[in-house]
Amino acid sequence: MKSAATPRDHSARDHQEAGHRAPDDVWLGEVIACLEAGKAVRREFAEGGRLHIDRPLPFLCVFIAEAKQAVVAREITQSNASYLMAPDAAAAAAVIEAVGSALRQRLGAFFVLEYGELERDEAPAKDAPYLPLFTIEVTAGEDPAAEAAANAFLGSVSTIEGKFRTAHMDLLSPPPQDANGKALTAFPHISVRFAPIYREPGTRRIYPELRERLIANIFDAGLKALAAATQCATDTRVSTHRAFGRKTFVETVARTDRAIDEIASSFDFLLAVTPINADAAWAEFVSSRYEVGPRLLYRPLTLEVEAAKKKLFSISFEHLEDPLLYALYRQKQQELDLQLSMISARESRTFVEFGRALYGPVEAKLLDVATDILVQTQKRTGKPGQKPAADNVDCDYVRNRAQTMVSAYKRQYADFTASVELRDDIPAGLLVSRSQLLISRSTAMSRHRVEALLNHEIGVHLLTYFNGSAQGLRLFRSGLAGYEGMQEGLAVFAEYLSGGMTLGRLRLIAARVIACAAMLNGALFPETYRLLVDQHWFQPDDAFNIVLRIYRGGGLAKDAIYLRGLLQLLAHLAAGGSLEPFWMGKIAASHFAAMQELSLRGLLGAPAVRPIFLDDAHARARLDRARGGITPLDMVAE
Repeated sequence: MKSAATPRDHSARDHQEAGHRAPDDVWLGEVIACLEAGKAVRREFAEGGRLHIDRPLPFLCVFIAEAKQAVVAREITQSNASYLMAPDAAAAAAVIEAVGSALRQRLGAFFVLEYGELERDEAPAKDAPYLPLFTIEVTAGEDPAAEAAANAFLGSVSTIEGKFRTAHMDLLSPPPQDANGKALTAFPHISVRFAPIYREPGTRRIYPELRERLIANIFDAGLKALAAATQCATDTRVSTHRAFGRKTFVETVARTDRAIDEIASSFDFLLAVTPINADAAWAEFVSSRYEVGPRLLYRPLTLEVEAAKKKLFSISFEHLEDPLLYALYRQKQQELDLQLSMISARESRTFVEFGRALYGPVEAKLLDVATDILVQTQKRTGKPGQKPAADNVDCDYVRNRAQTMVSAYKRQYADFTASVELRDDIPAGLLVSRSQLLISRSTAMSRHRVEALLNHEIGVHLLTYFNGSAQGLRLFRSGLAGYEGMQEGLAVFAEYLSGGMTLGRLRLIAARVIACAAMLNGALFPETYRLLVDQHWFQPDDAFNIVLRIYRGGGLAKDAIYLRGLLQLLAHLAAGGSLEPFWMGKIAASHFAAMQELSLRGLLGAPAVRPIFLDDAHARARLDRARGGITPLDMVAE
């Protein structure tokens, strides 16, 4: 299955072998023929000119490249779904006239938004107590569409928080003109000019963060202006101005996506920091009478961290032509950098601090919730001692049930090609590594917990991997930055929907938060172990497994995210939120707006396959109950 995200803008691309020709009548005729056929256009022409229209739209964003230093105006312009980069005003006017006439005939209206930069910025005095305002000039004619666009643009810019500089806006009356005093176009239009505040005055040096903020804010204001002009001049109504964004990826996006995925796939972070000697470590810890933390052994690294980092930061995002994708890939780059730093710092105290940066601290509120869960459930578990008899099953049973579940998903979606593997080098339990489900040979669990745990691993982690793969960009299968918290919360919630959330499972999730907080506060392995056994009545081997996870690699702050993500998900559902976006790939709640925009632009498709457990009437009833507002304790099956 291929989603709407796979098309790219090569349908009418025309790179001439002998060089790009000027936009003459023949060139323009070919462009018009493409537009009349409803095809995308991406054509280069002489002196660095380019026309890009990914679908027929009632507007064209224009940049005239006579100002060589106006790099941000250029980037804002080419971020749009329909834009023209012209070497001079004469070439721009010719293309606008031809393209505008064709699109107005097809769509009933046509509008031009021209971007440029003012020659200079007013530099603040060195001893100024505050940063001065910076100028944005909007020039608009008296046409109603131009007035609507100008008002929408100014209204949007006025709401931007001025972290560095605040905009002073001037609305000018004369239409935009070229050097000869001739209007750029007779079509309704506005011109936007802004001060180059992203450059250090007097030099060519750029403030990167300010540049990114300026591009994102002015691009968004421009989309609002285009939406306002369109709705003023036509009967077209859009649910959001973001629907006017791109509906195709340029080839640079695909190359960037492959490059990021190649690095993300070159290592398995969790396997790299997970001990391979869990059983021997337990025996060693017991022999020390629980007084000395065990020696933990790890897989030898085949990854050259410095080489991977060099490759990671050699990836250029400058030509993505999409501010939203630019932000998503930059965030992923930063996350991969932290993971690589953690791997290189394995078994050192620095590892803990990198982990704190990646996963965050244990917030006081989260610690309070975890403590409350353990306190309220303590009397129902009894003091440590002999474990009650249970109907336990071994790794072979779990593997067979996992293979059955994978086959059921594969019948619904042929590309659900997950594999199930028994392993000796991971602690007891299950672990997903990309498209693989890994099961420890030492795994033993209660029979009635198996389906719930497989829904956690297969019905969430593997399902979102394959659904993300179907979206056309590999980023959605490897995961957007920060996705893990919500992903684990969703997976734990799947256990509840399956009727498999037990008191012991909830206590374990809460205990991970307690242990993680202790580790981050400097407690040693034996101290955290005794905290769980003596104060919270955990069985010795259960406490050891929890603490082993927390102290792997040198101290991993990851395990607090299960309860944190679950609380976020329950709050999301109680506020009327939907689960559907979570099945599209590996995302966090903070990505909802981005996913919505990409969906509106046609760059994301519906999930290729939905969780099987949602087909159960009991699961739907539990979901409805959660939408009414529940706590983690309410999820425990009676």
